[in-house]
Amino acid sequence: MKNINRYILMAGVCAASMLTACDYEEINTNPFEVTDEESIRDNIAVGGRFLAMQQNVVPVGTQADDTHIINDYQVAYHLSADNWSGYFGEANSWDAGYCNPCYYLKDGWIAATYNYAYTKSLDPWKRLKAAAELNKTPEVYALAQILKISAWHRAVDSFGPIPYSHAADNTMKIFFDSEKDVYTQMLADLEQAIKDLSPYADNGVAIMPNYDAVYGGDSKKWVKYANSLMLRLALRISNADDALAKQYAKKAIDGGVMTAKEDEAKMETGAGMTFINNINWLAEQYGEARMGSTIYSYLMGYEDPRLGKYFKPAANKNAVEAYDGQKYMAVPSGHANGSLPAYKECSLPNFTGTTPTYWLRTSEVLFLKAEAALKWGGEFGDAAANYKAGVEMSFAENGVSGADNYLASGKTPMAHELTGNGACSFPAPSTATAEFTGSNEDKLEKIMIQKYIAMFPNGHEAWCDFRRTGYPKMNPVVVNNGRAQGITIEKGMRRIQYPESFYQTQEGQEIYNDALQKLGGQDTGGTELWWTKK
Repeated sequence: MKNINRYILMAGVCAASMLTACDYEEINTNPFEVTDEESIRDNIAVGGRFLAMQQNVVPVGTQADDTHIINDYQVAYHLSADNWSGYFGEANSWDAGYCNPCYYLKDGWIAATYNYAYTKSLDPWKRLKAAAELNKTPEVYALAQILKISAWHRAVDSFGPIPYSHAADNTMKIFFDSEKDVYTQMLADLEQAIKDLSPYADNGVAIMPNYDAVYGGDSKKWVKYANSLMLRLALRISNADDALAKQYAKKAIDGGVMTAKEDEAKMETGAGMTFINNINWLAEQYGEARMGSTIYSYLMGYEDPRLGKYFKPAANKNAVEAYDGQKYMAVPSGHANGSLPAYKECSLPNFTGTTPTYWLRTSEVLFLKAEAALKWGGEFGDAAANYKAGVEMSFAENGVSGADNYLASGKTPMAHELTGNGACSFPAPSTATAEFTGSNEDKLEKIMIQKYIAMFPNGHEAWCDFRRTGYPKMNPVVVNNGRAQGITIEKGMRRIQYPESFYQTQEGQEIYNDALQKLGGQDTGGTELWWTKK
């Protein structure tokens, strides 16, 4: 096999990755192109671009990056999906509630979301593509494709149409693809990437081990991850295109998805680096990220042994005693109460600075398999068995025991009440038990609830599941400042609108208008995406 570390490509910084003074062209395209001579002359390892793409799937940095990546993660993801999913509430508010947690989309924040979900992966992906073509290394391009899709599915999930099929074109005018076309191409690209990587996996060949912070070059695990990502995306579109979803869900499972805890994809330590957990910093240093009302209701009501693994006891005098003898309390979602001491004393996430940032865990894959079996039956296995395995895997991932008793307990979610300063009161969001009984709709709700608990703190996936299935049922935001955009408390934020920079030039306006035609609705947070419609 070729020595992967010899591959090189050109240095340079993509102007498109900058948010300052951006217009549509700058945020979506790179005006520079790789030449063979520049690539050889600059002699920068392909591995550097590969690692950069990994750091952008969910933005993470090291101690040397100071706090700019943490700040970017906060506005790009934490104050949107992490809050909209009910995982977190904030011991602060911004602009008197005219901000993302209260369903009012701030342009600078949504530009950051687009930048991290799409733009920051564009330049390294293009350069890895060029290097792979130059060096005739399809395995490098396969990994670049997997990383691109890992990041870009967050963009199409959030915004709707994005540039995909012509993203590598040498032009300043790239039109968007429809959501259906993007998903169709992402699934096909994953299938091809798996095909190109499989000979390396079958022969135990490591690929760029010194630059791989996720799997240390283990091509077998990359194939499992790619199949698992394919399964996630297939279920995502199952309401919109049942046939396509079923086709790729079967391919993914037959190809080999994650089965062991060690298969999980995460950023922790690797490639000679230790990565900082963003949420720990937001909680401990900024004093803002706290337990969210919705996950509080489920964890407390079910007497879930993962409660103490996810959150710390609260200092709030109104905190409620849990089964473990500790007291916990959550901050209500989407409030405009500012920085209340009562909220700061609510439960912090139980993370350290080096807690891993997870992309996809094996428990999620088992719940995806349970949903596929419930939806399509037969060839997809047994829904109940996969559901039980998903709970057991999540318990193992978090170092707790007692899954059988948990599933048979008959417990249900509880109401959330907080008295005193910043008081709130919500009834129990659901009456579902953890036992896999009832109608198919009841069973779907239970799969999504347990998947929701297991995926914590992956707010993006939880937000996607809620929009797609309506589960888990959420405690509402306190303040809805998105009513003018058609956003309701019951349905929550449905998508993120495009940044203003997209339509501030004549050419950008033409591309933007075409994107809205493909979106099939207004550019607001209340417009349904293709895959969220039932």
